[in-house]
Amino acid sequence: MRWVVAAVLVMSGGAVAQERRPSHCIAIADAAPGIEYVHKAAWTDPVPEFSVRISYVAHASFLIQTQGGLNAVTDFTGFIGGADLIPDVVTMNHAHSTHWTANPDPAIPHVLPGWGEFGQGIEHHLDLGEMLVRNVSTDIRSVYGGVEERGNSIFVFEIEGLCIGHLGHLHHIPSDAQFAALGRLDVVMAAVDGGTTMPLPEMVQVLKRLKSSVIIPMHWFSGFSLDRFLVDIRDEFPVEREGVSELVVSLRTLPDRPTVVVLEPQYLIDIE
Repeated sequence: MRWVVAAVLVMSGGAVAQERRPSHCIAIADAAPGIEYVHKAAWTDPVPEFSVRISYVAHASFLIQTQGGLNAVTDFTGFIGGADLIPDVVTMNHAHSTHWTANPDPAIPHVLPGWGEFGQGIEHHLDLGEMLVRNVSTDIRSVYGGVEERGNSIFVFEIEGLCIGHLGHLHHIPSDAQFAALGRLDVVMAAVDGGTTMPLPEMVQVLKRLKSSVIIPMHWFSGFSLDRFLVDIRDEFPVEREGVSELVVSLRTLPDRPTVVVLEPQYLIDIE
């Protein structure tokens, strides 16, 4: 693994609209050898050309940043730390209060809930030029003891030719139709608590079918639950754990086989 230190602070100014590099979500990508991360670089640093930065904020919240300056936060709870950041896009799921907020900042341009009226689901296809955000609905257990059909969303972010999927509060193995709608995910964030979402053997089954180049565990409540997942997955995929909270990835630097990359959650703070 090569280590690169980014040293230039981000320039002020808003996001610049750019043309999105076509993705291969609904095609099979050729594997490219070698994985490359930008470590020890602040979330305020510029994102390298043709790349995406993913920072693990907390629980199921990630900050996804583009080279052109777009910022998206997954499973947004209203708090991402002390940073003075208004994301361009936030996505939410409502299985639990730790995945959404009823009062998102009205300054956020695009707030995308992963559910609609009970059982009806919702559909998103937000094209911001450099970033496309879409969703695939799945079912969740209802607070009333039954099932809320289409109550969760797997959100997919298409950026710089990459397909980045956030499984949300997934409660079941997706159907063939749902897998087909997802397409090829280069990077996937997967809940590995083993209980409140789905049992670990089933999640491992999902990840084996997705064959994503980079698998980022999330939604682990303790080192114990994370370690259980890593034990279960090591026979299938190599594990990288470098004690950092972010990675920068591009099509060119995807690993040549599915790899679990453990990021450590860290709230965002402004860096002078």
